[in-house]
Formats: sequence, structure tokens, C-alpha cells
Amino acid sequence: MMMNNKVFLSTSIPYVNGEPHIGHCLEFVQTDVLARYYRQLHGSENVLFLSGADENALKNVLAAEIAGMSTQQYVNAKSTSFANLSKILNISFDDFIHTTESRHTRGAQKLWQAMDPNDIYQNTYSGLYCVGCEEFKKSDDLVDGLCPEHNKAPEKVEETNYFFRLSRYQKQIEGLIKSDTVKIVPEKRKNEVLGFLKEGLHDFSISRSSTRAKNWGVPVPGDNEQIMYVWVDALSNYITALGYADNSKTYQDYWLDSTKRLHVIGKGIVKFHALYWIGMLLSAKLPLPTDEFVHGYVTVEGNKIGKSLGNAIHPKEVVEKYGIDALRYFVLKEISAYGDGDFSWERMRQLYESDLQNGLGNLCARVATMASGMLGGSDALTISDVVIKALNNYQFDEALKSIWERVRACDQLINEKKVWKLLGNEKDVELKWLIEQIQQIAVDIALFLPETANKIITAYTGEIKKMTPLFPRLFSETATK
Repeated sequence: MMMNNKVFLSTSIPYVNGEPHIGHCLEFVQTDVLARYYRQLHGSENVLFLSGADENALKNVLAAEIAGMSTQQYVNAKSTSFANLSKILNISFDDFIHTTESRHTRGAQKLWQAMDPNDIYQNTYSGLYCVGCEEFKKSDDLVDGLCPEHNKAPEKVEETNYFFRLSRYQKQIEGLIKSDTVKIVPEKRKNEVLGFLKEGLHDFSISRSSTRAKNWGVPVPGDNEQIMYVWVDALSNYITALGYADNSKTYQDYWLDSTKRLHVIGKGIVKFHALYWIGMLLSAKLPLPTDEFVHGYVTVEGNKIGKSLGNAIHPKEVVEKYGIDALRYFVLKEISAYGDGDFSWERMRQLYESDLQNGLGNLCARVATMASGMLGGSDALTISDVVIKALNNYQFDEALKSIWERVRACDQLINEKKVWKLLGNEKDVELKWLIEQIQQIAVDIALFLPETANKIITAYTGEIKKMTPLFPRLFSETATK
């Protein structure tokens, strides 16, 4: 196999039975930063950033019924809300897959047929089924009889479905995870997957009856009475979007031959990506993802996000009050890269005022005023080593901390040396150092806060110009919920 320097990276595809919320924002922004980073390293033409919408889930059918709409009308409207995050959050998608598209249906069916026939069998199954997880649950998976993920009692379901023989790949998958052939970051999520493997892999259902699926979804090849279950259908989007059905050049470049195939996913679905997806790809003798970065969950004011709590904040609400880059900064800096985090309107205000308005914004404006008319420094700066190291480990928060240390160092120098009072060459020396530092900051934050970086670069290119505030002061009644 001839390898290339092309990079494929993806978000998971969210169910579209509701509107986007702050939790979705985290994954989309994290993946966007990585896409911008890899484009810097390898060139835009060598990076493909994929997202999409899971439109075939049973929960979408149920939500459409409640809304009094056809399922297709419903998913079209909801999927548009998620695709629009590209504008709301300045997300640089290269492609956005809808699982009702022909390229996906044909690709998912091709994957089914590519899997070893000995790995697919029919069985009558009786179990507890969680619609939210789209998964059968064992009794010991439940807490007080409820799914811990959705806080609802699963349904009792009995029917004949197709199953995938995942148990056959126990040792092979264990070796891949242990050796980091499929590298899972952070380490605690890798250990979690190894814990699942230690318990032993079980075969899992890969279809549901057309009746229970309400005839919505991808039909099983050769059996129109069965609809593909989410684990073949939704997971296959990563290759169907690339043109797997037609063995397109994009598929060859970004899956068959690429050096990096990265999935960015939430901790709740790590088992399905690290075990189910890997097992199916092994069965079909297709290349595996090389990396899986697993982020935590976002809560709101200390509570899990949920419709019943009425706390599912749409990213647009935050952007309208604080701007795109302020929200991007919050989720990247305030939410631990390897753990969970909390969003609160008060903390959002605090970070906006301290780090953005009085920190970076004030620094850039002060220096631009003092250096007005001087020429900017080097335009050949590259991303700082400390930022590169952090991003190679998916530590977005650590990368931003290092950048803001430079912001504070600049402020400290200005205040200690009272640069505004200096004259002649002494002042020029200090200002030149500050200009260079700010230009380096702009290069580094371009991955995280692209709009802000562009404003700084514009002001500090050529003859330095006075700046309008990067982060304007807000009236308290418009800045808090």
C-alpha cells in the first residue's frame, strides 16, 4: 500500500432529533482546530474534515411523529441546524454527510456485503432496548432499572435480527489497542476499552425489523424485512462520505492510503468506535482508523444537558452575546481536554472580561497605540513548539494556557518598564519585542480563534495601525443570561 501525507478527520455524526447545544459545540470546535492545524502542516489540499448527521435513527422517526412531520421533512430541517454550525461557530467542514443520501445508502450496503459472511448470522433475541442509545442493555448496565445515559427505562423487545460475530475478533482488537495501532487518547479511555475487552466481547445486533424501524433506514441487502442497525449504518459514514460505494479517488486517498485517520468522539460512544467499528472493518478487510480522540461531556450550571431540564443552550445564543471566538475560547480553554467541564453564563462572562477583553484585547490595543506608525515585525513566524506539542496530544486547554502566558508576560513587561513613558531607541527596542510577541500570538491563536487572529494580523502588518477593540465592552444586561 502506498501511503501519502493526507489526513482524514471526523466528528461523530449527531442524532438530529433535537437542536444543537453547547455539548455538540465542544466536539465541532475541537475537530476544527485540528483540521486547521493539519492544514498548516500538510496543506489544505491534503486534509479532509468530515462531519454529518445521523438521519436514520429510530429516535428521529419518533421525534418526527411528535412534531407532526414526515420523517424526511423533519431530518432535513434538523440536519440543516447542525450543518449551519459551520457559520455559527466558524467550523471549516470539507464535507457534511447526510445518512439518507444515496452515496451513504449504497456505501453502507457495500460494507455489509464486504464483511465476512461467516461473521453475520440471524438469531432471535429478547432483551432490554434503549432507544436513546440504540442498543440492547444488560441488566447490570442499568441503574435502578434505568439507562444511566438517558435516565429512562429500556423497552422489552423480542425479534429475529442479524448479528455480527464480534467475539471472533477479541484477541485481534486487544492487540491493536494495546499496541496503539489504533491509538486511543487519553490513556484513561484506552484503559476503559481494554476493560471492555477483559470482560469479553459479545456479538451484537446489526439489524432491526422493518416494522420496528417503521421502514426508515438502510435496507439489509437481500432482506427488505430488515433495516440496518445504527452500528453498520451510522458508523459507516466515515467511509461512505469519501465515496466508498464507488471506490472513488477521495476514498483511496483519504482512507485506503492516508497516514492519519482520526475520529473525534465523545466518551459515551468510545466502545462502539473502538470495538464495533474496528471489528466490522477487520471483517471487511478494510484499513482501520489510526487515532481516536475521546473528549468528555459538557454540563450546564452543574447539570447534565437535557430537554426535560430546559438547559440545552444553543451555541447561537452564546455567540449573539459574546461572539464566535469567545465561545470557541470558552470550550477549548475551560473544558478539560481529557475530562468533563461545565458551562455557566457567569463563568462565560468572567473569561470574556479577564482573558479576552482585559487580556488579549487590551494588550493588542495598547501596543498598537504606542507603536502606531512603526512597521510590523517578521511575517515568517510559525506555530510555537509548545502549541504543536499540546495539539499533538489533543490538549487544547494546555495550548491556550501557553499562549496566554505570553499575553501575561507582555503585560508584565509593559507595566514594569512603563513602556508608554519611554523615549527614543529605548522605547523602540521594547516595542519591537512586544510587536514580535503579539505577531507570534496571532499565528498561534489562528488555529483556535481565527477571526481574532485575522484582526490582529491586519493591524500589525506593514505600518501598525490603532485598533478597534477586539472584544468590546458589553452591557451587563446583554452579557448574562
